[in-house]
Amino acid sequence: MSITPILASLDSLEKLHVSLLRLANDKTVLIKVGDMMGLDQMLKDEQAHLAAIVQMDTRRQLAVSQYLTDQGQTVPAKPTVADLLGAVPEVDKKSLKEARDRLLHAIHDLKWQNDLNQKLTYQSLQFVNLSLDMTRPRSRTINYTKPEINGKRVTEDERTFDSQA
Repeated sequence: MSITPILASLDSLEKLHVSLLRLANDKTVLIKVGDMMGLDQMLKDEQAHLAAIVQMDTRRQLAVSQYLTDQGQTVPAKPTVADLLGAVPEVDKKSLKEARDRLLHAIHDLKWQNDLNQKLTYQSLQFVNLSLDMTRPRSRTINYTKPEINGKRVTEDERTFDSQA
């Protein structure tokens, strides 16, 4: 068996991650603008991409398992490209490393963009909470102070604690 199916699955994974990165960039714009309907649709699109990535990664794992089995190697529970590098001939290692590095670069860029989106979302939430706090009436703080400080004296009729009870 050749590593062609593995390289094809790595290329497909890279394309899916780059497409997801484009969605993450678009999401940044939607967050900045505050387009909630657009964000809702964007989340649905991201879910579809994630499902496709999971499916493609399962295919990659199966292809790596099949290759390692054909080579007489032990197959780990979740085979990775690093597991594969020790079993492939030197001719195929370069193309396999390049495909892996391109995928890792796309994943790194996606992670950075998602971190940015998370920070922007958190800041937006802080702004909303601040706006709500400013519009809500403040409740009176209840604490123990001397009545003379507040300018009123407690009389017998105003006491709320009945010691005779």
